[in-house]
Amino acid sequence: MGRRRAKGRPIDGVLVLHKDAGMTSNGALQQAKRMFFAQKAGHTGALDPLATGVLPLCFGESTKFSQFLLDSDKRYRTTYQLGAFSTTCDSDGELLDETDTGHITLAQIETELEAFRGNIEQVPPMYSALKHNGEPLYKLARQGITIERKARPVTIYAIEVLDFRPGPYAQLDLDIKCSKGTYIRTIAEDLGRALGCGAHVAKLHRSEAGPFTESQCISLGDLRNELGEQQPEVLDQYLLPIDSPVEDLPALDLPESTAFYFMQGQPVMDAQAYRIASEGDMVRVFEQDGDFLGLASIDDDGLVAPKRLVVSKASREV
Repeated sequence: MGRRRAKGRPIDGVLVLHKDAGMTSNGALQQAKRMFFAQKAGHTGALDPLATGVLPLCFGESTKFSQFLLDSDKRYRTTYQLGAFSTTCDSDGELLDETDTGHITLAQIETELEAFRGNIEQVPPMYSALKHNGEPLYKLARQGITIERKARPVTIYAIEVLDFRPGPYAQLDLDIKCSKGTYIRTIAEDLGRALGCGAHVAKLHRSEAGPFTESQCISLGDLRNELGEQQPEVLDQYLLPIDSPVEDLPALDLPESTAFYFMQGQPVMDAQAYRIASEGDMVRVFEQDGDFLGLASIDDDGLVAPKRLVVSKASREV
């Protein structure tokens, strides 16, 4: 019996999607996947339903490099509502311990924000996708179950006040650049605790994810309008190259003869390797005609060792 052929087109590349508020990241992914009629697709780190902004989607062979985006730095613009904690640390949850914030000043906020800059430790919220014994924490939280969570190290590269609107129910706008695994909701809760008034996320927008920015985004609505009654190929213009998640890595071109052995999974020798990278570094590998072949590391003996190879579209269509 022959192998069952996958449904959809074997397309490759990265779509920088603008996720709208009110939908899950997986819901946005599935809609995009259907519009592109793609065989394979995945997102690169979920945004909360409340959140908007940059959600890179990897199609086909680009999914092999999605981990680099999961591990990448992020940047957010957020509005914190002061004066109440929330069961979910955002406005989607039940508000708790509401307090008048008329006495809170910008000077107090600036003082407390100092503790959130640099290398810090965070306790992840119960309403998160982290798992306990295979069960997502948010599912346990919905059952009223609270699990002890260990603090995890994260880095806040920058946290700056964009605007502060004082009053009995004050609001604070922040711009935050941070490492992977940072919970903006947890910063809100911890800041609210430090100010003695409570706080939660009212709005959250991701402006950067790894190398991708909001200026590159396209929304599901715009994709739908572009598609109309046409074939899905009309949308392929919005796909960035397969290697765009790792575009910051040095590029190495291999001659056709060497590329053949590299694509068989064999380490190969290339005189250029040490000119563009050091021992242990990762590089993007291309054939001299421009085709992206995958990632390799430079071994201590100067060999270019394959680490993650791309399967050509022609091979998948056989």
